Amino acid sequence: MGEYNLAEARMLVIWLGALFVLGGLLFMMAQPIWRGRLSDAKRTSPGVPRDTLEPRRPGAGFTLKANWPGLVFIVLGSILLLAGAGLHWPA
Repeated sequence: MGEYNLAEARMLVIWLGALFVLGGLLFMMAQPIWRGRLSDAKRTSPGVPRDTLEPRRPGAGFTLKANWPGLVFIVLGSILLLAGAGLHWPA
């Protein structure tokens, strides 16, 4: 009976870790989308075509300041996954 509870706890920790990692990745991918279209930034020159989706500066929207919650979720999920894998080995 105790072995069955350990297996349930291990799977719960692994599933929570996987959900945290996926949630962090989704959060980081959604940040630029929530900010709006990248091509709608203020333009300084009138010769720039208006129908482009290419940003003025490369990687606009992917900053550590904006994505730190996603990174925290990924790190916590990784720790939970490692802890779940560590529960598998007999002492």
